[in-house]
Amino acid sequence: MTPLVIAPSILSADFAKLGEEVVAVANAGADWIHIDVMDGHFVPNITIGPAMVRALRPFAKIPFDVHLMIAPCDPYLAGFAEAGADSISVHVEAGPHLHRSLQAIRALGKKAGAVLNPATPVSSVQNVLDLVDLVLVMSVNPGFGGQAFIATAVEKVAELKAMIGCRDIRIEVDGGITPETASLVAAAGADTLVAGSAIFKGGPTQYASNIVAIRAAAAGQRGRDAA
Repeated sequence: MTPLVIAPSILSADFAKLGEEVVAVANAGADWIHIDVMDGHFVPNITIGPAMVRALRPFAKIPFDVHLMIAPCDPYLAGFAEAGADSISVHVEAGPHLHRSLQAIRALGKKAGAVLNPATPVSSVQNVLDLVDLVLVMSVNPGFGGQAFIATAVEKVAELKAMIGCRDIRIEVDGGITPETASLVAAAGADTLVAGSAIFKGGPTQYASNIVAIRAAAAGQRGRDAA
């Protein structure tokens, strides 16, 4: 069974001290750091760019999972790769040449991901599965943290799991992840969970217990399925 990954989204962190926040969640048991990049065009918000990724890189040794919510994305792939991204995920909806974008990410030596918005069917990644290391299912509409989980994401995860079959591809879910929803998506086949508000709530003293709660809910479900 693919090891479970919990990836706190720093979109919900304190932006006035992001370096400290990255250290805190890494020390609290995070497996990856999820970095949401927004351009105010593809999504209605603006966050960070390669310079911030580069500035944060020294604060943690765990992988940086960079999620590009930008269009176009191709001109910025090299910048994020050079800044320290370990994986770079691009939206199916962000441009006409997903195959080319995924090829470019792999050519930069990074793991490549394809992202599906809530209204985008799983079939849209069927012809690029041999180019991806992960597929990210958005369980909220991208652009802002703290949104409510969209329940149909569970069905999409199950459909994606069946499509992937025995391929070594992670299924990541981002949006509204709590211990309750983590259990649902893990049961459907997700192995990589992005959580923002549910991890960063309560401040640094609560990060470890928040991560443990999400991990336990998902791992417990996966354990029952394996049995």
